[in-house]
Amino acid sequence: MPTMADVARSAGVSVATVSHVLNGTRPVLPHTRRAVLDAVDALGYTPNTLARSLVTSRTRSIGLAVSAISNPYFTEIIQGVEAAALDAGYGLLIADPHDDPVHERKVVRLLHERRVDGMIVAPSAQPQDLVAYLGRHAVPAVFLDRVLPAGGDFAGAPDPDRAPFDQVCAENTGPMADLVGHLAGLGHRRIGLVAGLPGLSTTEERVAGYRRALAAAGLAFDAGLVVSGHSGSAGAERATAALLALPAPPTALVTANNAMTIGALRALRERALAVPGDLALCCFDDFAWADLFSPRLTVVAQPSRALGAEAVRVLLERLAAPGRPARTIRLPCAFVHRTSCGCPEQRDAATGRRDGAAGRPPAAPVIGHTEPSLGTTEQTAPSERGTAS
Repeated sequence: MPTMADVARSAGVSVATVSHVLNGTRPVLPHTRRAVLDAVDALGYTPNTLARSLVTSRTRSIGLAVSAISNPYFTEIIQGVEAAALDAGYGLLIADPHDDPVHERKVVRLLHERRVDGMIVAPSAQPQDLVAYLGRHAVPAVFLDRVLPAGGDFAGAPDPDRAPFDQVCAENTGPMADLVGHLAGLGHRRIGLVAGLPGLSTTEERVAGYRRALAAAGLAFDAGLVVSGHSGSAGAERATAALLALPAPPTALVTANNAMTIGALRALRERALAVPGDLALCCFDDFAWADLFSPRLTVVAQPSRALGAEAVRVLLERLAAPGRPARTIRLPCAFVHRTSCGCPEQRDAATGRRDGAAGRPPAAPVIGHTEPSLGTTEQTAPSERGTAS
């Protein structure tokens, strides 16, 4: 079996140079790097990852804990994480915490025991044990998609009132206000919301956006029009049925994630209700077949793959500079205007393509947008977080 010394002799460089090329520990001239990689290919050299980790105390692996099985939204995020990790020369270990605090702590402990260099975690609605474990063991970590509550009790952190970890998420409050404001601008006065799992920051922020848009449109908040779909299809089907059974049901509905959109559509089909003729529908989350429904779904599209790639970038920066202040980075979402909201089909005069480009809601008759939701923002912990009032 060829050794690193064999590669060095073949490439005409030192063993240290081969190590720098393979481990990325020091810049190497392009032609030298190419010679080393050519020698690796020609000799069939395979680095001994285990031996290298014993020397460097690094395994060049990242642990990823997201509820991918129960929440299909995370599929594209995982693709973004995997691609960015591989580009940086890191392997990926994936575990599904099922949005359960007890299982979450178990899978994080197992990833830690496998000596990953750092973790990317989508925390549950009750992340106290998770935060305590990561803090106690000084595990470099990035929280993905969901942020920790402001003023939480973060045991194990140097300052228990400050979120001790980097966080990467999408904008939630402004984009949700875009959806609800668009429906209000179309004349709807009773707009229902199928919200996500209680306790998640994404749920709280999207409810906050819903309430902001109502206030901006001069509409009173009715708690009976907000029901929890618990972030799943079955829960959303029950929640939508409850809204439709109200003495004065909503004339428009917003679902707070893609899985709940499917449940809501199932409930509407069971009652033979047409979208948008009987009820207008807007959704938070775009997905592959949203443009294939009839009518085509008006949505807020999250930058899923970019979120995953950004989380890797932030984690690698944390590994390189462990003492830097924790940050919260929010990526922009896009309003994708189609026809389930009740707007007529439009085509671009130049291209002939149907309306559906990502961007702002149409300029008229939108009501309720009070704060820009586009533009990446970066904050130093403790971050500014939207919560339901």
